[in-house]
Amino acid sequence: MNTAKTVFLMVLLTGLFIVVGYFIGGQQGMVIAFGFAVVMNFFSYWFSDKIVLKMYRAQEVDEASAPGLFRIVRRLAQRAGMPMPRVYIIPQAQPNAFATGRNPSHAAVAVTQGLMEIMGDEEIEGVLAHELSHVGNRDILIGTIAATLAGAIMILARIAQFAAIFGGGGRDRRGGGIALIFIAIFSAIAAMLIQMAISRSREYQADASAAKLTGNPRGLSRALDSLRRSTQRVPMDASPATSHMFIVNPFTAKGLINLFSTHPPVEERIERLKRLRPDR
Repeated sequence: MNTAKTVFLMVLLTGLFIVVGYFIGGQQGMVIAFGFAVVMNFFSYWFSDKIVLKMYRAQEVDEASAPGLFRIVRRLAQRAGMPMPRVYIIPQAQPNAFATGRNPSHAAVAVTQGLMEIMGDEEIEGVLAHELSHVGNRDILIGTIAATLAGAIMILARIAQFAAIFGGGGRDRRGGGIALIFIAIFSAIAAMLIQMAISRSREYQADASAAKLTGNPRGLSRALDSLRRSTQRVPMDASPATSHMFIVNPFTAKGLINLFSTHPPVEERIERLKRLRPDR
């Protein structure tokens, strides 16, 4: 179900880019905007793992320095048929975790010190299974493609704004300045909403994949409940630009802000996991 939803949203995002792109910039404008977006996201795809790990001062560990954590990761990787990823601990008090890397052969998982201190092995296993599922499901690639398309639409929207301000396209077949401004605003918001919906769909899929990998949805369910309560109490020195990478949003989002959140409500994720039957 989540895979089908992701495919639908990707098709919708692609269609939005084609329609809006042609209306605003024509074929040449579409190519230019897409080219800029590809260049911007290519760097992120290949080097974001090194950048984000350094940003959070993540320290790589091995079996000697973190035997319990290392053994859980190795067991899950073997069960998933994946190469052993690099393992890191982030010196932050808020319990959280993320995975990064462009494919299973270049993957890393990182957990905060706070997560290690409050969770037992079963909960840690659920969290790590979720993060490894992101890697196995190629969610970083999917997210990069979605970001490229959304970025191209935003570039076109900016072109439309400048065209409207400076009188470009005022009398051509694409409409006047007011129409360009309306399309620019609508397309930028629509692209952002679709991109966020794709991200939320991948979070649901990673939860389901983690439950299947461990055979124990209760572990991840308890972990998510603990993470939800902890993020409300314990602040995290995090960048909003990287908040989508964590298993739960390190910042509290409420009300209409949830529409633009990369994470679905934790309560809904827990309810979905409760409906799954454990295999053990």
